[in-house]
Amino acid sequence: MRNLSLQTKIILLNMSLILFVTAVFGGIVTYNEIGDTKGNVGTRALETAIGISITPSIVEAMNDENPEAVIQPLAEYMRKQVGAEFIVVGNLEGIRYSHPDPTQIGKRMVGGDNDRALANAEFYTSEARGSLGPSLRGKAPIFDGNGNVVGLVSVGYLLDDIQEIIVGNVLEMLQFVLLVLAIGIIGSILLAKNIRKETMGLEPREIAAMYRDREALLSSIVEGVIAIDHRGKITEINQSAEKMIGLTQASINSDIADVIPQSKMTEALQSEKTIRNEEMLVGNKLLIINRTQITHEGQVVGVVSTFREKTDIQEVLETLSEIQQYSEGLRAQTHEYSNKLYAISGLLQLGQKNEAIDLIQRETRIHENQTKHMLDHIQDKKVQAILLGKMGKASENKVNLIIDENSSLEVLPKHFDIAKLIHILGNLIDNAIEEVAQQSKREVSFFVTDLGRDLVIEVEDTGRGIREEYMKDLFNLGFSTKLGKKDRGYGLAIVQQAVEELKGTIEVDSELDRGTVFTVFLPK
Repeated sequence: MRNLSLQTKIILLNMSLILFVTAVFGGIVTYNEIGDTKGNVGTRALETAIGISITPSIVEAMNDENPEAVIQPLAEYMRKQVGAEFIVVGNLEGIRYSHPDPTQIGKRMVGGDNDRALANAEFYTSEARGSLGPSLRGKAPIFDGNGNVVGLVSVGYLLDDIQEIIVGNVLEMLQFVLLVLAIGIIGSILLAKNIRKETMGLEPREIAAMYRDREALLSSIVEGVIAIDHRGKITEINQSAEKMIGLTQASINSDIADVIPQSKMTEALQSEKTIRNEEMLVGNKLLIINRTQITHEGQVVGVVSTFREKTDIQEVLETLSEIQQYSEGLRAQTHEYSNKLYAISGLLQLGQKNEAIDLIQRETRIHENQTKHMLDHIQDKKVQAILLGKMGKASENKVNLIIDENSSLEVLPKHFDIAKLIHILGNLIDNAIEEVAQQSKREVSFFVTDLGRDLVIEVEDTGRGIREEYMKDLFNLGFSTKLGKKDRGYGLAIVQQAVEELKGTIEVDSELDRGTVFTVFLPK
């Protein structure tokens, strides 16, 4: 197959597909034809049986001493009129009063399918083997003047005859199927020639190799890539672009002006200027954009744009800043504890053992209050590490960071990315510490639990609160309630992005001059 030409492969594929579809279609038609034919024959048999069962002469003859004398001629006449294989009338014991073979009159009906008519007075169709062979039967009870069942009528058609009808109908339809097959084969040959022309004579393996190389190249690029043609229609989106701005491959062939109106890519079709490192806000993400024209034989045939999130750079800076803060906090704690150790050493040298013991015990109680409960009830080491670091920062800023005594946390599932947890916990606690650092009451409360289906994180501060008009913009990139400070408004945007990537939600409850509570719900 590898050595076959594109044209031959397409012809073989289309012919195989047409044959398969034709076979499936023929099977469905045959199946439906069998059902329809049997249904029609069964309905005809049942209607005939009902008609005979209510014929007055048949009903009256059931009480005669010699009922077959009246019933047999009438049943044979009706049988020839409707084309049935047999019409059998029997009494309550199933003794025949009519039959196409007169020698069978007076004998018991066979097939074992009379009970529903005689015992339950039902009208129905059934399939059974009788004296003439397998047949499809319509059964109808005969009622006397008082409504009592006194016998039944069985009208039947042999299954062999029904199959002949079905085969005849299918053969008629098969002629049309063969005509469609012939048209499909001719069409596949013409299609193969046209595709060969459109692909400039390239063989499938050559096209596949070019496609694989292009996909590998685009997938390996960390930056987002979007390309448009000369009409402004999107022709390519790589995986990074899909992730950054929420597009899918379904956006291909859409107008870029409708999908990303602020992209300015259609304007780039007319301008020869190459754009480098331009900032653009798409949704709630600030992107750094590059735009370059695509030319062919001196004509502009499209534009390609590459971009990356500014928050990616900001996250690195945030992480480095946190590491620096941890380092400064550790240095501050080292300095603080060194002073206390010198004090204890001095007290011991002066013989003030009781005062030294009091100082040690006081520091022990403070340490236990701060960390013992956390270490006992928060089992995840990553969260412990983050909280210990934040305790150091809070202590440095003279803020009381309280771990709620009702907190409880087992080891987190593997899908909880430590980087995302640092962004969520770090930014929320840092914002709270910064908010209360200048307040008279400097308290930040932290609560976490995983008892339910979600991991619930709550950070509460005793700060100024957030004004109502700021709520709608709180998580927007670049927005900050800390007026007069530059390069702000990234923390909560990064928190929201991390929460969304973990498929969670975040809620805010704030009261002016009382404080703010941020609550995060992350599905486990």
